[in-house]
Amino acid sequence: MLFLDYYSLYFCMMLPTREEILKSVTFKTSRSGGKGGQNVNKVSSKVELILDLDNATFFNEEEKVLLKSRLENRMDNDGLLHIVSQEERSQLLNKEKTIAKLIDLLKRSLQIQKKRKSTKIPKAVIQKRLKNKAAVSEKKKNRSTRDF
Repeated sequence: MLFLDYYSLYFCMMLPTREEILKSVTFKTSRSGGKGGQNVNKVSSKVELILDLDNATFFNEEEKVLLKSRLENRMDNDGLLHIVSQEERSQLLNKEKTIAKLIDLLKRSLQIQKKRKSTKIPKAVIQKRLKNKAAVSEKKKNRSTRDF
């Protein structure tokens, strides 16, 4: 497990701008299935965005390691991240959706969760639980049959 300093990552993890992302990604288009009628057969509206994390200049090495570990299930054998969109009939809208998906994915992957601070259980809560247990125990004890 790689140890990453929380504060150094917190201050250096800035998301790249849209323009920086567009410079470093490649797009593939193809024909998509789904709604659209004859339009589906004629127009290449499916868009696949491909990002090479190793060559991304806007991430430092710590961020690249973090992204690779968190996105390893979404990456192929060459270390490329693929994001596909084919919901819309227009190639342009699908392209915008893939960019939005990438930004959202990067934002979620670079987010660092705060460590949970364990707290002590208050005495009143412990006493209340024990009192409730005693009451239930007494109730069950009173259910038993008695010999007279």
